[in-house]
Amino acid sequence: RRRATTLVDQGSSGDRFDAEVWLHWGTPKLARHLRDPRERETLITAVHREAARHRIDPDLVLAVIDVESRFDRFAVSRAGAQGVMQVMPFWKHEIGRPDDNLLQLDTNIRYGTAILAHYIERSRGDVVQALARYNGSHGLLN
Repeated sequence: RRRATTLVDQGSSGDRFDAEVWLHWGTPKLARHLRDPRERETLITAVHREAARHRIDPDLVLAVIDVESRFDRFAVSRAGAQGVMQVMPFWKHEIGRPDDNLLQLDTNIRYGTAILAHYIERSRGDVVQALARYNGSHGLLN
């Protein structure tokens, strides 16, 4: 069955063929985490769109989501991090959007990928350092 829209139609940048292949490749792999096919498509579309926007590998974003929340969009950590990418609420004030809902999937992925891109830039492309900054363990690295 053909969908009415594609990743590119929904605002994802880059090559249309690559985007569609990534969508079709990635969606079934998420079935073990997300039973609802619409939620899988929403998540993977948002991941691709935001990863392309920030020039981050979308598979890296999916890995962060897996580690941070196991794809639980309603996850809240003991420290107060929220959503699939476990975004700390202080980021809403840092960005100047205090009314945003971090448990909303698109919003959480938008924030999480922007924060990850910020840390990759701050770490001069060192993804390991960026991931350590992202999850708050940067000071624990030697």
